Amino acid sequence: MNDLSDIDSLSKQVEELVREQQQVLSIISHDLRSPLNRVFALTQLIQMNATNLTTEQKDYLEKMHLIIADGLAMMRNLVDYRNLEYRTIDLHPETFNAGDLLETCVKNFKPIASKKNIELELTYESNLIVTTDKQCLSRAIDNLLANAVKFSPAGKKVSVHADAPFVNYIKIEVQDEAHGFSSDEVPRLFHKFQKFSVRPTGGESSTGLGLFIAQAMAEKIGGKIKCVTTEGAGSVFSVEIPKTIDQSNK
Repeated sequence: MNDLSDIDSLSKQVEELVREQQQVLSIISHDLRSPLNRVFALTQLIQMNATNLTTEQKDYLEKMHLIIADGLAMMRNLVDYRNLEYRTIDLHPETFNAGDLLETCVKNFKPIASKKNIELELTYESNLIVTTDKQCLSRAIDNLLANAVKFSPAGKKVSVHADAPFVNYIKIEVQDEAHGFSSDEVPRLFHKFQKFSVRPTGGESSTGLGLFIAQAMAEKIGGKIKCVTTEGAGSVFSVEIPKTIDQSNK
């Protein structure tokens, strides 16, 4: 009976730890993110009206903007990780032009890329109509863009291209001119909490979740991600997703 009692006690401890983890991530996603969002909005407002600030003050303000944006992105990834781990992501397919979504994703990253003197380029075919979950696709592309901008040195370019080379799929490529990955790192690219030899070029934080989340979100809508990388010359991440999602296995 003691063995059964011990097992029951351990089971209750594990359940309690899981509940505590969920509560901590809930605090991160709501209680902490909300004030950071307000500070982020305030820094943007000050930058828009910064006519009487010195060069040094503007520089500090830009650094604050990047730090807050980095913190918000890290929180978003932790929330995504929680939702993926506990399978709480429900799919809501809708029909839209993937080109329009890419326009929005790239536009959102341009201020950060500009502050790091990184060029963002977008090209795509017309009429890339898909019926899929927009949020999942957006999160996959956001994480690939964040990764490319985060690890690219100043003066480099990040290119995004989308087309429909297959009958039932579209393909989105995110190409950077960063350092690339070594051959022994490639098998671990999409594993969670991975750290690689190359570090962020602007002092940003890294949870090691970005590529894991990108792949998981793509797979959630029936897609896949591939990477072609050359150490010292950069990487190309290719996302292939079906034009129409199949929810039978979701």
